[in-house]
This record gives sequence, C-alpha cells and structure tokens, in this order.
Amino acid sequence: MTTKPFGVYSIYIISKSGGLIYNYDVENNFPSTEVEKTFSFPLDIKLEYNNQRINVIFVGYSLLAINGDQIVGRRYNDLDILDQFLTDEANYPVNLRFGLPRLSTNEKIVMASMFHSMYAIAALQINPRPTDRQTSPATGIEFMETNNFRLNCFQPMTGVKFLLISDLNEPKQNKDMLLKKIYELYSDYALKNPFYQLDMPIRCELFDINISQLLENNGPLPNNGDSSSNLF
Repeated sequence: MTTKPFGVYSIYIISKSGGLIYNYDVENNFPSTEVEKTFSFPLDIKLEYNNQRINVIFVGYSLLAINGDQIVGRRYNDLDILDQFLTDEANYPVNLRFGLPRLSTNEKIVMASMFHSMYAIAALQINPRPTDRQTSPATGIEFMETNNFRLNCFQPMTGVKFLLISDLNEPKQNKDMLLKKIYELYSDYALKNPFYQLDMPIRCELFDINISQLLENNGPLPNNGDSSSNLF
C-alpha cells in the first residue's frame, strides 16, 4: 500500500548543468492566503512597488487583482496603479485582492540555478587536516529546513537533481523515498522517451500523468488557525 504524500508543495528537476527542466506544483496543498476587500477613498493602507510586485508595507502580502482583474507589474487599464489609479477618487470604491505571491517562472529558474551552485560548493571535498582514517565523500546538500518548509534533494549518478519542497510534518525518510519514486518515473517515462534529449525541458505526457497521480492523492494542508481575513 502506497503512503499518500501529504504536505508536498512542489518538485523541481534540475539538469546537471544547473537548468530547470521540470517543475510540478501540487496546487491543493498550498494554503489559502488570499483576502479580498472593497476600499473607499482614500486608501487606508500603505503600498510600495518592490521586486516587480505591489506589496503592503510591513505585512508581506502583494496586490494580486483589482476589481477581479489579475495584475502584473504596476499598471492597470493603462494607468500606473500607485501614482494614478489608486490616487484618483473617481476609481472608488475599488475591490482589491491580496495574497502571498507564488514564484514566477523566472524566479523558479533563478532558484534552480542558485541551488545548483550551492550544491556544488557543499559537495567540495575539503579536508584541511588529512588523517590516516578514511573519510566519506562529500554528498552535497541532502536537505534544508526552514521554519515553514523542508527541501529534500536527491542526486543520482547522472548528476540530475530532484528537489522536493514540503511541509515539516513527515519524517525525512518518507520524503527521500518519494524522491526515489519520482526518479523511477523519470527513468521510465522521460529517459526512455525516444524524443527526449538530455538536459532539455521535460515535455512528456505520460511523465506528467504519473507525477500527478503520485502527488495529487492528498488533502489540503491545515490552516493552523491562521485567518487571512483579519489582515486588513
């Protein structure tokens, strides 16, 4: 009987040259962080533009939509959101939706490249005081842990890296087993695909289907009592 992989957020596959060749996000496991409210003039919250997003100062949430329309950057209806749209009383009342922003494709590519470099540094065989006893080879980064997620990494002999982003609830051993299962699917459905070229983005329907079946059979994460509706 296969254990359901509760708490898995995303998987990343990084080529041996450091390029992101596959990403899958388990949408059902991302906790809901969005909050929507209709504001009157003048706007009673402070916003700033940073890292190509409009953010609420001191809160960490970003502006995701205006009047139900998703926004990218700082323009809406050919107007600058901060300097023109939100400062004009004629545009009120206005409905704004805020939430924690998800990583963009470019940010995922940059993250994969940075992790590849960090892994290479961690895998350096440094032995400033050589001794007669045999030292085990450096393995690179096997897992990293923060206060709200864990990153597990599995690198087979081919040099391709398999990353698993998950919650902190399940033991590390369970996540390692899941990574090896993902590697088996990669070997069966990507490497054996006659049209797939190594180190190129993986576009294989059977691989997508099997990854989805492996990761999607789980429930949404608990909200831990946090209520985003009290943000504003």
